Order: sequence, then structure tokens, then C-alpha cells
Amino acid sequence: MSTEADPASASPPPPRRPAGSPRPDTPRSSPAPPAPRTALPVQPGPPPPERLPALPRRAPGPDVPAPPTAVPAPWPPDGPEGPPPAAPAPPAPPAPPPRGRSRAAAAALCLVLGVGLLGGGVAGAWLRGGPSGGPSTEETFRAARDLWREVPVDTLFPPELTGENAGPGGADRRWIRAAVAPDSGCAQAFDELLAKALAPVGCLRLLRATYVDETSSTLTTVGVVFTKADPPALRELRERFTDRDGEHLESRTDLMPRPYAERGTDTAGFGDAQRASWTVRVGTSLPVVVYTVSGFADGRTVSDPQPAGRAVRDGETSAAAQAGLGHASQGIAGLVEDALSDAASDAVREGR
Repeated sequence: MSTEADPASASPPPPRRPAGSPRPDTPRSSPAPPAPRTALPVQPGPPPPERLPALPRRAPGPDVPAPPTAVPAPWPPDGPEGPPPAAPAPPAPPAPPPRGRSRAAAAALCLVLGVGLLGGGVAGAWLRGGPSGGPSTEETFRAARDLWREVPVDTLFPPELTGENAGPGGADRRWIRAAVAPDSGCAQAFDELLAKALAPVGCLRLLRATYVDETSSTLTTVGVVFTKADPPALRELRERFTDRDGEHLESRTDLMPRPYAERGTDTAGFGDAQRASWTVRVGTSLPVVVYTVSGFADGRTVSDPQPAGRAVRDGETSAAAQAGLGHASQGIAGLVEDALSDAASDAVREGR
């Protein structure tokens, strides 16, 4: 292998190495390193097969081919309990949640549909009528606006009114019509402040009548203002009159309605000074304002008038409360409202 020491004579080296390696050209291209590298493949390649048997040592059973055994790594592979029994347990819990969620979703859907159907029913009641097939609220509202010129006076203001349980202590009451005013506008019909409070809903026509109780001791004027307003405007006005909104217009003595008196009747002495109790009811299902004002038939002056809502309370000691004038105001107002509602429904059925 030290032949490289004779560089001058190039021809002699070939004959000197005939018995050596048969291919002298290969060592020229690459020195000694390539020869040992070629000798490596000559050796049998048992190292790879030797590594293969090492795998069965780690996996004594069929767990070797299953790579997912990395999940139950904390479990001992050779232990008696083993991960397989625990494996089926995890999939069981995830199954119920979707069922529960699906049931909850179904319940929510049913609730939404139910609310929608209920809302549609309410809207239908306004537009198409109630379940009994009667006139809708919208139809009744429109029909009521012209009742003042289409319905006889005896329908709106019957000659006699009977109120069951309408008196103090639940006693029945009966009132007889004593005077009827010609239909008119609202000018000069109210005190200035009340006229101003009612102005937002307008006035198409005003109808009035005065009743006397069957003992001829009390008088009650009832009036119906047919307004020009729509339901939202009437609701707004109603909120102002009720005691719930804070303005308390219904309870203010400077907003008492004025009575109607007629000469030659029992109502002749019924003036502003005789007003003892009153109520003002702003409708929302009908375009009307119904009011009543009560007093004594003997013409006595009342210094402490009281709204009907207070005069009907137990324990009240005012003159209006003791005489049942608050009950008369509320009872007659309610009966006239019922007559208006019935007349409007009849008008719709008759196509008027």
C-alpha cells in the first residue's frame, strides 16, 4: 500500500501490482476510503432484522398494532384491569348530551311556535273577530264613531237603567231618565280646564242625559263625547286621567264635568254648585269618552265634592259617599258604556 512513494516511474507500478486488486483504476479516482465503504454491504444486514424482534418484546399481546393505546397511557398495560374495559365508558357520556340538546331545541321550537300562534290569535281577534265569530275590535271601533247619528236615543240612554249590586253594600239601584239634551258640539259644555284636557282627542259630537234615582233624591248627568282619535291617542289620554300615571286628572275637582239641567223637570236645580261626585272614562275599544256627574235633587250646595273612585270606598264619610253618589256615577257610566258597545256590535252585524 506504500506504492505511492515511486512517483517518477509510472510504468513500473502496474506490473508490480498484478496480484493486488484487479482494478487499479478505482483507487486513482478515490483513495482508500471508498474501498472500505463497499465492504460494508458485503456484511449481512442483520441489524435491521435484529431491531424488528425488539418490538415484540415491548408488546406481548395484540396491543402493539393499536397505536391509540397512547390515550390510556397512564393505565398499566400488563395490569389485570387494563384499559379496554374503561374505553367503552367514555363514548357513553357524549351520547346523552346531543339527545338532551335536541329535546331542549324541540321544546324551544314548540314554545316559539306556541307564542307565535297565540300572538297571531290576538292579532286575529283585533282584525277578524273573537272566537265566537263576533265583530272584531277594529270593526266595532269604526262602527261606534257614527252611533251618535244612527242609533235612537232610547238605545244609548234607555228610559230606565237598572244596576244590579250597583249601590252601597251591593244593593240594586234603578234610575229613571229625566232629561235629554239635543246632540251638540263640545263648546261651552265643559269648564275650560276639562275642555283643554279633552282637546287632544277632538270632539265630533256630544250626547247628554240626566237621570234621577227612584227615590227622587239624587241626580246624575251622563255624557258621551264621540272623539276623532285613534286607539293610541285614546290610550295616552286614558293614562293621563287614571290615578296610576301620576297626573291624577280623574281626581282633580277643577276637572269635574258640568251637569245638564232642563226646566220643568226634576233636573231644573242641578247646577255646578250641586256637583258632588263624578267620573271620566276614556275608552280605548270605542272612540268615546263617557263621563258622569252626580248631585242632590233638592238643590243643596256641596262644598267637598269627591271623585267616584274614592266615594265608593268603605269608611268614607263625605256627603257624596254617604248618599251613594259615587256608586251612582260609576253605575250609570258602566251601563251606558255597555249600551254603546252593544250598539256598535249590532251596527257591524247589520252592515251599517
